[in-house]
Amino acid sequence: MSDTHTSESSGDVFDLSQFHGVFYEEAGENLTNMEALLLETDESNADDESLNAIFRCAHSIKGGAATFGFQDVADLTHVMETLLDRLRRRELAITSSMIDTLLESGDVLKHLLASRQSGTDAGIDCTELVARIGAFAHGTVAAAPVAVSSVAPVAAVLTEAPANASPAAAPTAPGERVLAIAIGPLDQPRFADNVVELFSEIPGLGTIEPTDDGKPDAAQTRHFRVVSTVTDSDLLDLFSFHVSREQVSIREVGAETAAVAASGAATDVTQESDQAFGLFDDLPVPVAVEVHAPETVVVAAPKPEVPRAADRAAPPSANLESSTIRVPTEKVDQLINLVGEMVITQAMLAQTGRGLDAVVHQAMATALTDLERNTRLLQEAVMAIRMIPMTAVFNRFPRMLRDLSGRLGKKLELHTVGEDTELDKGLIEKITDPLTHLVRNSADHGIEMPADRIAAGKPEHGTVTLAAAHQGGSIVIEVRDDGRGLNRGKLLAKARERGLSVSDSMTDTEVYGLIFAPGFSTAAEVTDVSGRGVGMDVVKRNITSLGGSVEIDSVEGQGMRVSVRLPLTLAIMDGMSVGVADETYIVPLASVVESIHMTASDVKSVGGTGRVVEVRNEYLPLIRLDELFDVPRSVEHNGGIMIVVEAEGGRIALLVDDLIGQHQVVVKNLEANYRKVPGVSGATILGDGRVALILDVSWLIRRARH
Repeated sequence: MSDTHTSESSGDVFDLSQFHGVFYEEAGENLTNMEALLLETDESNADDESLNAIFRCAHSIKGGAATFGFQDVADLTHVMETLLDRLRRRELAITSSMIDTLLESGDVLKHLLASRQSGTDAGIDCTELVARIGAFAHGTVAAAPVAVSSVAPVAAVLTEAPANASPAAAPTAPGERVLAIAIGPLDQPRFADNVVELFSEIPGLGTIEPTDDGKPDAAQTRHFRVVSTVTDSDLLDLFSFHVSREQVSIREVGAETAAVAASGAATDVTQESDQAFGLFDDLPVPVAVEVHAPETVVVAAPKPEVPRAADRAAPPSANLESSTIRVPTEKVDQLINLVGEMVITQAMLAQTGRGLDAVVHQAMATALTDLERNTRLLQEAVMAIRMIPMTAVFNRFPRMLRDLSGRLGKKLELHTVGEDTELDKGLIEKITDPLTHLVRNSADHGIEMPADRIAAGKPEHGTVTLAAAHQGGSIVIEVRDDGRGLNRGKLLAKARERGLSVSDSMTDTEVYGLIFAPGFSTAAEVTDVSGRGVGMDVVKRNITSLGGSVEIDSVEGQGMRVSVRLPLTLAIMDGMSVGVADETYIVPLASVVESIHMTASDVKSVGGTGRVVEVRNEYLPLIRLDELFDVPRSVEHNGGIMIVVEAEGGRIALLVDDLIGQHQVVVKNLEANYRKVPGVSGATILGDGRVALILDVSWLIRRARH
């Protein structure tokens, strides 16, 4: 079974197999969560949120399976979705038989995915199970659950394909062949050793042994005997990692099945064989833990993908193991926290050093200056460790659009902008699922059929654009399409049909925001692409949990743009310290546009309650921080300094008393240590030991708009 999928766009070849490990890990987590939620479900009083969570688990697995072409997994999860969707909408009452069947389905999914990982045939016929779930979904009486005999109990933690205990003791497999392989002419003395080593390191390849006493013949050719189930094409790809395909000759000499004595003994830890290729080092490489007996635990590294012919030139000839190290993210986070504490200590030393005579303590002043510079360089270097380019996310979508194009009967093109924009690894992982929903929605709902586009004067090929960029103190990722856009009247009609409180006086932004309501969808029918109303709900939930926001801009007949804006969540940031009476606040430096001295006469009143100030022929809302945070003053203060800040496409002016300076600050989570404070995104410790609040510029701008 081959799980290598590629997509061609503008002559480029994309290999999705590099993302299989991430999908299997996420699928394992979703299956674990789904099982736990099902076991906790009380059929007499099922919780709405639990049913929604179970549905989302199945939906996420189905989406990934469909992307990679795992049709058996997608088909099973699709019918599970249908049942779960009716349950969460209260159209059906959940029963213990349904829970049993869903738990059984989870076991089957584990086995299907484990087989996909190991490249073997699962040997499972899901027809009866799919029919039984369908009977539940349609409200008909289903037969009693029938055990799937070919599904053994799955005790493995599904994170990556478990490796075989020993390449020399590979399990008997149908279709094993005995091959005579000749490779040459050769100019590499240790070629045979390298090939044998690859077979020993890569589980599932089979066995190989030289048949020429270790000496090349007169034509400088080496001969081997191989027992394997791997196809000739895959073997050629493997050998051509070292030599050209023209130097390899494969001849089948007979069918043979390897006889292996079954053993229940624990196997040793298999080394990470994918290091031999050095491919895709930026992706996480989890391990699998498989329980074979109550006292036996096997820890195994993942099975690497055999390099495709198109990738032969990609890996460098040198072994990358000596130049790269895989480190758990927990260690990186700990390092970042320690660097943050060092920044605080450096600020305290700098504060103390300002009171010293620079002439008398010249050596101390020089050392403090060096410490500040080195601390900043260290902080930047540590932060860069967790940064990953958006290419890691964008490369997932060409194949998805190619598949959707054929499934929907549409002609789709993908354009990407800003692939080199780097994001924190934590953000990369959390933004992938929302972007997947947005791209699928654009393809299904946004882009019209070719005939409709031509009739509207558009090219028959619809375009979906993914763009990423840093703007101010935020990261903005946009999904744009040149499709039909949103229909205001249709959205309002659907909202009224669902019983939502809407009116014709709502702004376009408010109407567009209706698509974020749970279960809201304008699709005429439910397909395996979209239409259940789960996509945009998931998008907003995930982005909001990151402290970000989602904005929609649409022109009917021309297209739609969804902008996902995420705040910088790194532990250390550049900030501007400002004074308000006796308090100090931190304004994120990336949001600061300019600062201007002003007087009371520069302020204009609007409506008797609001204030604006004119800046370069533009009137900006003015917020006095002393009034916003109720800072006590000993005397009235009407003048000061105005700081212009921007975020979320808007600008406001903040009135403060003093500009103290610019420096790095360590961001501390205020909500975890105290409580959430409106207008404040966190706190930091100043050089003198005092606590200063970090302003949430996005919140301040949203407040000014309303």
